[in-house]
Amino acid sequence: MAEKQRTRTGHAKKATASRSSSRRGPEHAARVACQSLERLIGHPSEGVSAVRRSEDGWCVVVDVLEVERIPDTTSLLASYEVQLDEDGELLEYSRVRRYRRGAADE
Repeated sequence: MAEKQRTRTGHAKKATASRSSSRRGPEHAARVACQSLERLIGHPSEGVSAVRRSEDGWCVVVDVLEVERIPDTTSLLASYEVQLDEDGELLEYSRVRRYRRGAADE
């Protein structure tokens, strides 16, 4: 059972033993997707370009540095679509795009 705690203003609020999946939002999904993908493919993530809810959890597009070159603008990056379930477990991933860092979107 959830116990009641008092906040600073004196109002009672329910405390749960663990965080529910609804409290784990897009920030959590993005962080977990980057970490999971880095471990699987062995390339560092550069950032996240999209996060959206899916029927089973989250779909996150992670940008990854695949080939580092000099000058940096010629390095090869890739975008991976990462599917996570409600608990943040990796369901699947796939590379959806590969591009040079200095290239503009079409």
